[in-house]
Formats: sequence, C-alpha cells, structure tokens
Amino acid sequence: MAAYTCKVCGMSVGSMTCGKCGKELEHGTIITDGGEKIHVSQCPDGHGKVKSPMCCGQDMSCPV
Repeated sequence: MAAYTCKVCGMSVGSMTCGKCGKELEHGTIITDGGEKIHVSQCPDGHGKVKSPMCCGQDMSCPV
C-alpha cells in the first residue's frame, strides 16, 4: 500500500482505490514537458491516474 505523508504536519493518506475496478491505486510519477516530476496515484489496470494528495499547501510525498 502506498502511503502519502505531509512533510509539514505528518498527516498521512493510506489506501485509495479505483472507482471502476476497485483495485488499490499504485504510486507513480510523470514528467511534464517542462521536465517537472509530478507524483501520481494510478490504477494498475490503466483506468487512469490522479495527482498525489496535497496537505498544508504542498504535495504529500510517498517513499515508494
């Protein structure tokens, strides 16, 4: 299970699931055209991806 944690307050988010297949989302990254690395949670069956959660005004990190 990928756990996202806020570096500011310590809040964490655990399991998130895909609304289509119910499988747990996996941590991943994408690189923008400008070269920026963005953390995402993605469906292992390819149903889509969402940007990582935010807390305290910044992206939460995932050690995976």
